[in-house]
Amino acid sequence: MVSNLFGSKGHISVSRGVAEFQGRRPVLLTGGCDTLLSLPVEGLDEQRLAEFIVLCAPVVPRLVITARRALALGLDVTRPVVLQMTPGFDVDTVRALVADIKIECRLDVSTAPPAATAAIQLVKLSQGLPAVLVAEIAATSSLISEHDILAVDHKAVGLYNNELIQSLVIASKASVPLNTGAHAEFVVFRNAAGDTSVAIIVGKPDFSKPMLVRLHSACLTGDVFGSRRCDCGDQLKLSIKHLQEMGGGIVLYLSQEGRGLGLANKMRTYQMQDDGLDTVDANLTLGFDDDERDYGIASRMLQMLNCRRVVLLTNNPTKQKGLAQSGIEITGRMPLEAPINSDNRRYLAAKAARAGHQLNHVFALLGK
Repeated sequence: MVSNLFGSKGHISVSRGVAEFQGRRPVLLTGGCDTLLSLPVEGLDEQRLAEFIVLCAPVVPRLVITARRALALGLDVTRPVVLQMTPGFDVDTVRALVADIKIECRLDVSTAPPAATAAIQLVKLSQGLPAVLVAEIAATSSLISEHDILAVDHKAVGLYNNELIQSLVIASKASVPLNTGAHAEFVVFRNAAGDTSVAIIVGKPDFSKPMLVRLHSACLTGDVFGSRRCDCGDQLKLSIKHLQEMGGGIVLYLSQEGRGLGLANKMRTYQMQDDGLDTVDANLTLGFDDDERDYGIASRMLQMLNCRRVVLLTNNPTKQKGLAQSGIEITGRMPLEAPINSDNRRYLAAKAARAGHQLNHVFALLGK
């Protein structure tokens, strides 16, 4: 009964592990023959690093990075890797290995074991920098009890996202008139971790027919403050306009800022773009995939609304593929051609040329 009420034991431990990483505290990752004490690089300072080194002694901590970050460092790998650190390393060394666009140093590399890979997954769930410091310790170490360190099984981390999707419930709903003149019902969904996403049902759509649907990832800068760096706010406005003109439909407003990176990492990639990288390379250089979003939550929301056939308002084929793989029938696609300006032109060109977005108006502008 308790397990059903609060979730599985593994789910609970991963949820607490995310909270520990968000609080910049160490977590013990177990898996196979490995027991790794892990600390997120996010928020690392000299005091926290010194305390972690003492905690791990006599073992020197190593740094785990994603395969994407390893590629950016010139390593030909397909899986996360562990970098050997020399005794006496400091925070600046860690930061350079994790986030600098270019570094000049020789790297001692090995393939990350399952527990280290799970630590990377856990830190991504916490929306921190995708890198962790780890040290192998004995499973029976007194560190666990002495310092009240949470232990998480690596297999539970891999199952966590699906469990979150299945935990989704409708928390509340209300009618909200929009300044476009449209009537909308806001349906708020919440998962077991407390994350919220919203379905905005515009007008009076006929659920017996394929539904016009926009999957829209939250974009604080574009949606709220009208940023010219992206086309997100413009796409949201166009979506509402199309839904209103066509008699109704749904906008799924998903908590997936920065293509799933989170707001802090999104700002980091913006700085990298200011330093010369495009939007794709900025994500990859920081250690992320170009698109970290999981559309299982969108599929689950639509199913809970009894909507299983959709016409998708999108330029992104990845959204079509992700939603289809999650059990939603895609019967058509409607493009969204947002305005191009001097600040988002390079961003849109990269999405079209490198990320496969179907932006015909951008290609026309580029003469391709």
